[in-house]
Amino acid sequence: MTAPVPDAFDVVAAAGSLRSPADGAWSLPHRWTDAGVTVEAQLTGAHMLHLAVATCVLNDVYREAAPLGVAVDGVRVRASGGFDASSWASTGITYAVEVDSPAPAADVERLLQRVDDVAEVPRALRAGTAVRRDDAPPPPLS
Repeated sequence: MTAPVPDAFDVVAAAGSLRSPADGAWSLPHRWTDAGVTVEAQLTGAHMLHLAVATCVLNDVYREAAPLGVAVDGVRVRASGGFDASSWASTGITYAVEVDSPAPAADVERLLQRVDDVAEVPRALRAGTAVRRDDAPPPPLS
């Protein structure tokens, strides 16, 4: 059995009061916060896979908080995981969430459980998906 590649593909996405002040962080516009989301990640495919999980979870914390009546001042999500060295198959992705909220801890935990149940990217990865290359050249987005 081939040894796994170390879990060296950490990413952090943060918004609101928990935005990153790090020099290397980059910023993206965000639907739910005026200042956008900060991202701490290298630009590799492995990091982007993990960033998809982190940003999906971050977005869903904001989206699901409103109907649950949970005020959210900031969110930070770290996602990480490793890969099998011979196949580059993921050995799994783990994420952790910090929420800055005046709400009781039990309400925040209920929010995080709801997010874990509905977040689209983690759900898609848990279910598995086919990835196919299209031979046609990609059209511009605009």
